[in-house]
Amino acid sequence: MPMPTGPKSDYRACAAVALFNAQGKVWMGRRIGTPEKTAWQLPQGGIDKGETPEHAAIRELTEETGAPVNLLSPLGEIEDWLYYDIPGGSRRGKQIWRGQRQKWYAFRWHGTNDDFNLRAHLPPEFSEFRWADLSQITDFIVPFKREVYARVTSEFEGFARGAK
Repeated sequence: MPMPTGPKSDYRACAAVALFNAQGKVWMGRRIGTPEKTAWQLPQGGIDKGETPEHAAIRELTEETGAPVNLLSPLGEIEDWLYYDIPGGSRRGKQIWRGQRQKWYAFRWHGTNDDFNLRAHLPPEFSEFRWADLSQITDFIVPFKREVYARVTSEFEGFARGAK
């Protein structure tokens, strides 16, 4: 995947997670305030100062989904950072970002749907969730993230075969 042009400092460092259940389906949350067709995404968020990308991924996953850490096990990660531009950029405080650079991780889910709590961290990011085929995730994401999601699909396809 070609990296967008511009200095790396123009991209907000983030971590993201593909959470797979025992059947190999991936967790998707419906973002609050996003148009219906592109309302679904995987958990993601910024990396705090002094935080490792893996720790940020776990923190974001638990904040956004309420998933208890003891019900997760690591599966793998994408070694390089994946970049995307945000149309019109993004502002966080005084900082203006051209886009995001993301470090991606995959985890296996060992709980049930009742173990999720979308209101564990307020304000909530997602209004509902569902389990989807990994091959479908690019259909549900905003167009500017599709190349990243296509790469996630390719890199993590082995985890979509379910628990061994």
